[in-house]
Amino acid sequence: MQNPFDISRRTFLAGAGAFAGATLTGFSAVPPRRTFGPNDKLHHACIGVGGMGFNDLRNFLSHPRVEVVALCDVDANNLAKAAQLAPKARLYADWREMLEKEGDAIDSVNVAVPDHQHAIISLSAMRRGKHVYCQKPLCHDVAECREVALEAERCHVVTQLGTQHAAGGGDRLGVGFLRAGTIGAVKKVYLTSNRTGAERYRLVGPRPAEGVPPPKTLAWNLWLGTAPVRPYAEKIYHPMIWRSWQDFGTGWSGDIGCHIFDAVWKGMNLGNAAPKTVRAQVQESWKNSPARRADTWPQSNHITWTFDGVPASDGKPFTMEWFDGEFYPPEDGQALARDAGLKAFPEEAAMVFGTEGAILIPHQKIPFLLPKAKFASVKMEKLPFKNHYHDFADGCLGVAENASPFQKTGPMAETIILGTVALRCPEETLRWNAGTLSFDGNPAATALLRRTYRTGW
Repeated sequence: MQNPFDISRRTFLAGAGAFAGATLTGFSAVPPRRTFGPNDKLHHACIGVGGMGFNDLRNFLSHPRVEVVALCDVDANNLAKAAQLAPKARLYADWREMLEKEGDAIDSVNVAVPDHQHAIISLSAMRRGKHVYCQKPLCHDVAECREVALEAERCHVVTQLGTQHAAGGGDRLGVGFLRAGTIGAVKKVYLTSNRTGAERYRLVGPRPAEGVPPPKTLAWNLWLGTAPVRPYAEKIYHPMIWRSWQDFGTGWSGDIGCHIFDAVWKGMNLGNAAPKTVRAQVQESWKNSPARRADTWPQSNHITWTFDGVPASDGKPFTMEWFDGEFYPPEDGQALARDAGLKAFPEEAAMVFGTEGAILIPHQKIPFLLPKAKFASVKMEKLPFKNHYHDFADGCLGVAENASPFQKTGPMAETIILGTVALRCPEETLRWNAGTLSFDGNPAATALLRRTYRTGW
């Protein structure tokens, strides 16, 4: 299998320059990281403290050796709410100003902002020697995923992808069974997220013809960041609906995919694996609407990746398939779910088919080994609770090795975001060349691997 990291940095940057500009591709010596004594605290800054960012803040505050010293958010209301939990923290609206002014006063940051800002913030922080925890899906673009993973290695900082459920007992059990070969050699994988209530994050559009002045509490230009300028509109972008727009989010598969992929990727020891092809189906209403295809993500997706053989598949090719919206796993998956005692395939889950059986890993729940009768004697171990945020902090403090660094999760995120390219080229089989960061014979699809950042960013 081709390793996406078998590519020289010079070759990568030659192709990446069009999307990145000087901000992402400029190199300098990385400042030395602080060495921690047994009683020293990690000085942490939170970038984005609304929604998921507020949950991140609470988790970091719960670590006995983490001191949150700075908070940053473009929404003054979010900042005020967060400041109640960390009243001594210094407050910022612009993350660039925060990194510049805080300097050596911070050791680490977490990034919990819309997807289109993940790469530029993470790269800027790492190049200043800061440890980085970044929410999934790591980056908006495939080229960004590659650069962020490479830069984490170069900067020798601790990093963690925000797949917090990877620390849960269900995912960890699933990883253990897969690594042990309990179901034999892997033949195929189904991954699904048909979550009830997700429709409110799957905006159909169209984009409002005219905007309105943003509230005085929101720094709209800072919120837009690297994205093209567009007028503010109420309840269309901020705080959560940005996921529906191609300029800002990565759609439902990009948003949730990292959670559902994680146990399978780790359990199969896929590491730096890269797919050979990717192909997508979408619902007809989106496919047949040029306006929607140019601006929003489809509301229903079926994405298929093909891989060359790996040890976990006994060297044989295998497939991974993603289903959401109106697409559901086929009957073989549904039948095994019923065998587990479920009425239907879970709304969110991974199912891995092997030569000796299958494993169903429902999101945030204990897995099933199937057929149930065959594995009746296998006992499910109750694993102790782990906190994904504390895992990152412990890695920064040098007391443990954290589980989801960018070097390991970057290739997984890159694969998932390749799916968002396929969505915009429905019914086309895209042949991925990981070494050249391009699709063979398809310049139009290759152009979707990277964005041009807004002037000044």
